[in-house]
Amino acid sequence: MTVLQHRGQDAAGIVTCEGSRLHLRKENGLARDVFTNAQMLKLRGNMGIAHVRYPTAGCTSSAEAQPFYVNSPFGLTLAHNGNLTNTEELKKALFVEDQRHINTDSDSEVLLNVFAHELQSLGKLQLSVDDVFQAVAGVHRRCRGAYAVVIMIAGFGILGFRDPHGIRPIVFGTRNTKEGSEIMMASESVALDVLGFNLVRDIQPGEAVFVEQSGAMHTRQCAESIDHSPCIFEYVYFARPDSIIDRISVYKARLRMGEKLATKILREWPDHDIDVVIPIPDTSRTSSLQLANKLGVKYREGFIKNRYIGRTFIMPGQQMREKSVRQKLNAISLEFEGKNVLLVDDSIVRGTTSAQIIQMARDAGAKKVYFASAAPPVRYPNVYGIDMPAAHELIAHDRTEQDVCEAIGADHIIYQDLDDLIEAVRKGNPDIAHFDTSCFSNQYVTGDIDDAYLARTEALRNDSAQTVRNSENFIIEMQNCG
Repeated sequence: MTVLQHRGQDAAGIVTCEGSRLHLRKENGLARDVFTNAQMLKLRGNMGIAHVRYPTAGCTSSAEAQPFYVNSPFGLTLAHNGNLTNTEELKKALFVEDQRHINTDSDSEVLLNVFAHELQSLGKLQLSVDDVFQAVAGVHRRCRGAYAVVIMIAGFGILGFRDPHGIRPIVFGTRNTKEGSEIMMASESVALDVLGFNLVRDIQPGEAVFVEQSGAMHTRQCAESIDHSPCIFEYVYFARPDSIIDRISVYKARLRMGEKLATKILREWPDHDIDVVIPIPDTSRTSSLQLANKLGVKYREGFIKNRYIGRTFIMPGQQMREKSVRQKLNAISLEFEGKNVLLVDDSIVRGTTSAQIIQMARDAGAKKVYFASAAPPVRYPNVYGIDMPAAHELIAHDRTEQDVCEAIGADHIIYQDLDDLIEAVRKGNPDIAHFDTSCFSNQYVTGDIDDAYLARTEALRNDSAQTVRNSENFIIEMQNCG
């Protein structure tokens, strides 16, 4: 959980299974704060699932921390990465037709109840592996959107599956110990690496992997049709550079992004006067280094990062993000003074942090400040589990690149071309025909996103809505405390 903390800093949870009994601990906060030694000792058993939460729907109540649990049938717990796009339709069907109660605003709880109903509708007193796969097939028929999921069935086993587009990542691996073989599933391969597991492969789009409590593993393709379209923003920003997703090294993909960006600069701005390339830590370091090498310009670390401040991109609320930037970064004046500086970031989303960082560079004595993005302009919302909710909050939405340049206070701006980004990532695995690039291209791979859906989502998930909802949650929790 600690090596996957970059994927969510809002809440953490673990549930384990000892025989047929479940032990659960979840709360708001970082994994290191949620789990003390005393609490870990209570999480007994030989199988379990864990989750770090990254809220994309505006609510930071601990009630929405995962894993989620339903007692019927058999005792099920779920951890989910992604976002369903037909949540409201499913909620209605669950209540009216399936007679199931949803207690939170989380689409993950909806997904768990869909799976539970599919399993229960089989009418089996004794589960089989085929029953589990049949329930997954039912989930694929009913659920739309992005979902990489692990589900634990008390006393029976652990299931992992992925949506038919494979938008969000999930891998599995094995290791041998004195006690026997162990199997692990995770969002990124780095979680396997640190525990000495060997990466076997990614769970394929539409595929399910089930591990019985005895350790026996079964796999099956459960979707009627698949269209592999992994989220390209995983490679731009979200994933750790030392992870391998869909057989693509994130690190090497970012090296190629830097090379592509340098090629564009040399083509469109051959007489540039860049003195030094400085990355905005941490995710842009890899692409910045390759960019500087190809340009033949000095690479320097101009910002020192406070390791105790989380990732500002995934913090709920714009005020918190802005406050954290100055606490997070400090400029080394010697690297800026009197120089024309090219700052490189992985992407420009809301633009407010970019503007602050550019001003920090000027305050440190930079003569000119240029800004490069290893990704194309982010102009459209992401609806598949990454918090780019409201179009009007995206600085590039309905703006030209020159407009963005002026808005963030740069002297010049360079964006990656989308075709170059796709080529940089796909080179690691030519078998992937296309990626989800919706936040850049407005092309949503699930085919069910229209203006009305985006308007509803924006009303629920923009920063002002988050502020109101978080205030309401605080008041409710205080009232419940008496």
